[in-house]
Amino acid sequence: MFTPTVYASPGSDNAISVMILGSGELGKELAIAFQRLGVEVHAVDSYPGAPALQVALTAHVIDMTDPQQLRLLVEDVRPTFIVPEIEALATDELVRIEQDGLATVVPTARATKLTMDREGIRRLAAEQLGLPTSPYRFAADKVAFDRAVAEIGFPCVVKPVMSSSGKGQSVVRDAGDIDGAWNYAQKGGRAGAGAVIVEGFVDFDYEITLLTVRSIDPATGKPATWFCEPIGHRQEMGDYVESWQPMAMSESALESARSIAARITGALGGRGIFGVELFVKGDEVFFSEVSPRPHDTGMVTMASQRLSEFDLHARAILGLPVDVTLISPGASAVIHAGQENYDPLFTGVDKAMAVPESTLRLFGKPDCTPRRRMGVALATAETTDQARQRAVQAASCVVPAQ
Repeated sequence: MFTPTVYASPGSDNAISVMILGSGELGKELAIAFQRLGVEVHAVDSYPGAPALQVALTAHVIDMTDPQQLRLLVEDVRPTFIVPEIEALATDELVRIEQDGLATVVPTARATKLTMDREGIRRLAAEQLGLPTSPYRFAADKVAFDRAVAEIGFPCVVKPVMSSSGKGQSVVRDAGDIDGAWNYAQKGGRAGAGAVIVEGFVDFDYEITLLTVRSIDPATGKPATWFCEPIGHRQEMGDYVESWQPMAMSESALESARSIAARITGALGGRGIFGVELFVKGDEVFFSEVSPRPHDTGMVTMASQRLSEFDLHARAILGLPVDVTLISPGASAVIHAGQENYDPLFTGVDKAMAVPESTLRLFGKPDCTPRRRMGVALATAETTDQARQRAVQAASCVVPAQ
């Protein structure tokens, strides 16, 4: 993987450039992190006015699932690095772009392709690496789905193999839920109707995100792995609403979590930050999913760490020294849209900022639907419990204007 040694001003012939595919709130923070390092940023999304499009040097609106549109844009911009920030991409074309030497895909095109498909990443984790996971079956049609549910048993979790943020995900508790779960998964899949994964329900105590950084050790010049402190989080309808760092864990569980994270990220390869999702029950740890990019639950690091997950991703990609130091217990709480409208308005920002050790990130999305993530409140405190209280209080102050 290319490691820059000389940096030039954005827009110049010798500039280091990145093309960020996906320009939501995570892409926006990543664009800012790169810009602080003097990197030329090209942001891409499927709709005008996406958050990262507002801050990048250039903004592009294309259908990122269209191979031809994606290649034409890459050939025109010729970025040094392509940095996917979402899963809904023409990943086969990214593989060809990487093979043709047009750009370096982060962390690799193979990793991007594998992790957009729950089947690919689960088979890698469980069948090739032997990582502990919940029991699972894949089903491409309703007959196979009914059979998979019967084999896994109740309760079980159903997810489209291609979806994000909890879309299409549900719990089947008895026979009466089966048809509804199948139909919901077909509506929530990223590519429309398609295959699903049926997972045995893990009776876990809590779940964590272990942000794992792969980059170059400046002391040895060789690849190395770093781990941020574990992040606890709470979900509603499959989507995160709160996160906090650090999450208290036993030393044994933390050691197992780091081992699992190192093995899955090592198998994916490349450089950057990975959000490894894990279930924990006592000292037992089960692999759930991995994202080869900053994770939504990791937004807490904008308050809790010396370098946020976005700073770490940028540094790791560029081969610069990383630092995963936690500076304070911290928490995040999501600010949701309350109604469907264009040009959303919010009040209470001043009240939120008055909560001790709290701040906000309003994403600037041009329109909203109910439950759409429009911002996040961040807080620090002497304990994670107190930080959580402050973040939730600050988030609750910000309300959509009627």
